[in-house]
Amino acid sequence: MNHIGLKPVHIFFIVFYLMLGCSGLPAPSGSPISIGTVDSIAPRCLLREVPFFAQRDRQCGPAALAMALAFSGVSVSPDDISPMVFTPSLEGSLQPDLISAARRLGRLAYPITGMDALLLEISAGNPVIVLQNLGLRWIPVWHYALAVGYDLTGETVLLHSGAEPFKEVDLKIFQRTWRRGRSWGLLILPPERLPATAALEPSIRAVIGLEKAGSLRQASAGYRAVMDRWPESAAAHIGLANCRYRLGRLSDAEAVLREAACRFPREGSVFNNLAQILSEENKTEEALEAARKAVGCGGPLKRIYLETLEEIKRRMAATGKS
Repeated sequence: MNHIGLKPVHIFFIVFYLMLGCSGLPAPSGSPISIGTVDSIAPRCLLREVPFFAQRDRQCGPAALAMALAFSGVSVSPDDISPMVFTPSLEGSLQPDLISAARRLGRLAYPITGMDALLLEISAGNPVIVLQNLGLRWIPVWHYALAVGYDLTGETVLLHSGAEPFKEVDLKIFQRTWRRGRSWGLLILPPERLPATAALEPSIRAVIGLEKAGSLRQASAGYRAVMDRWPESAAAHIGLANCRYRLGRLSDAEAVLREAACRFPREGSVFNNLAQILSEENKTEEALEAARKAVGCGGPLKRIYLETLEEIKRRMAATGKS
């Protein structure tokens, strides 16, 4: 008897990638530090435990990323990182390459923008990779550094930069050079630790990046962290179930989706994916019921839900259970 297989569960989670949009960089921000931020943080902060690696020529990207990774618990050096992020033809490193390398090493890579976010993250104990233009707008000199402290009273930012650890930079000069780099910053965190300034959709995108990089156990931890902070996130539940499915943990994936079905009774994707897992576990009657519920939810993905329902019916017919 031929086995009539179902399409893998993860193809339906990929739909969530499209619904969330591309994980692009945040919009640039050149706004000054807000009074609310100044009032909510200590006037000075220094992350003394952040390791320092002096950069070699044009290797500021590998050095900055290696320092952030090492602080997050990944034992690496700039030499380890360089082949992953350095582009010889550009004589430098691109931002997406830093993000991709961090994800391949099992770390959450979360872009931020603006001084408020930078100060709040440092105050929370998170160093920030920053991209500066130390030249002019029309003659740029791009440089990555790691922001590890600030002193609002003395109006300075402290950077691991170039060959100098804890380098004091005038706050206004830093803001000017950072603004030329679109005020772009990057957090590198263990997946179970979300940024202090985290928002739901950017957090989901960051964890999706981990999953797409193949860091499934780390992505599972990331989705769980998102669920803990935002229990109302259907995408986080589906993402966690998808990771557990891909790890071969079908019963665990089923448990997550059953919980999601209770929380999100009008979310067709939850019932659709639950139906597929139940079918693979040969729980055909329950699979049929879940697939019908998915179709009943309707929405823009109803055609996919109908295909799943028909697949389950064909499988039941092939096994004589219709």
